Amino acid sequence: MNRLIAVIGGDERYLELIRQLNMLPDTTIILVGFDNLEQGFMGLTQMEVGELELAKLDAVVLPITGTDAEGGVETVFSDQPIQLSKQWFNQLKKSAFIFTGITNDYLSTATTEANISLIPLLDRDDVAIYNSIPTAEGAIMMAIEHTDYTIHASRVNVVGFGRVGNTVANKFAALGAKVSVTASSIKDLARITEMGLTAVPLSSFSAYTSECDLLINTIPAPVVKKESIQNLPPHALILDLASNPGGTDFDYAKQRGITAILSRSLPGIVAPKTAGKILADVIKQSVMKGD
Repeated sequence: MNRLIAVIGGDERYLELIRQLNMLPDTTIILVGFDNLEQGFMGLTQMEVGELELAKLDAVVLPITGTDAEGGVETVFSDQPIQLSKQWFNQLKKSAFIFTGITNDYLSTATTEANISLIPLLDRDDVAIYNSIPTAEGAIMMAIEHTDYTIHASRVNVVGFGRVGNTVANKFAALGAKVSVTASSIKDLARITEMGLTAVPLSSFSAYTSECDLLINTIPAPVVKKESIQNLPPHALILDLASNPGGTDFDYAKQRGITAILSRSLPGIVAPKTAGKILADVIKQSVMKGD
């Protein structure tokens, strides 16, 4: 049985994802939204979205951003707009998989109404943990670029101890930084202490920021507020790794003259090849399991 997968839109990491998917046996890959690439990229067929035979597709891979609120698809390698209506999803066969990085109300509703499987890859623990590695390396890169002091012996506060915060704290500690981690869970605070790092309860966070050279937020909620920022030393740098719009009061940081950067999609910027392979591995597992 020949498997048919359409990759619709995507950024640089999707070039590696396509290479990886193309190694699947008995599988045909169709590209949509890649017309700015050389024709015949990897010998694959490129189509317009309206040319797809939807009832024959076994899987559709959407960009990390999925769709917008009206079904629009972001394309980096094409200037042509792509719109996926709810009727478009209804024409797919019920056994088809829809892969995306993140979802929204439109995409979730469209796939639910069409009774097809939607898999938001970035919600998966395995993808998030693997992605935390290039994210942490990207944070290190940005810290070096935007400071005039070494990471070694600098005072770093990581806000949040989830899948990204854990890895970021580990990597900065390995470089000799004096790392503290802010968390709200008693269990997380205990684990942070066990790791030899300084545990800071989220409720007391603002009292600790005066002893901070680099503040790294990983919580997608407004946690780095005015009271925390006003205690930071003037040379401090804020890196916000949380999903847009981050968890930092960027306006107040600017008023204080503190550099605050929302660092989006670091895996795709720092290590697109690795990031693409991570996504492809999960897609391959899901598609093969569905056979």
